Amino acid sequence: MLNQAPSDRIELAGLLNISSTQMGYITNAPAGHGLIKVGGSIVPFINDFPTDTQLFKLMSTSPASNT
Repeated sequence: MLNQAPSDRIELAGLLNISSTQMGYITNAPAGHGLIKVGGSIVPFINDFPTDTQLFKLMSTSPASNT
C-alpha cells in the first residue's frame, strides 16, 4: 500500500487491522514508501530507486518518467 486518500486509509486500517503507527507509512508518504502485507505481518518499506536510470524508466508507472 502506498499513499492513500484519507477516506481510503480509514477503510484500509479497519479492514487490515493497521495500527496508527503503521498508518504513518501511508499518510502523506513520498513515492516509493509504503506498507506491504506478508502473511500475517505488515511491513513498512522504502524503495528509493535512482530516477536517472533506464531501469527506472522501464519500471515507472508515471507517464512523465517514461519519456
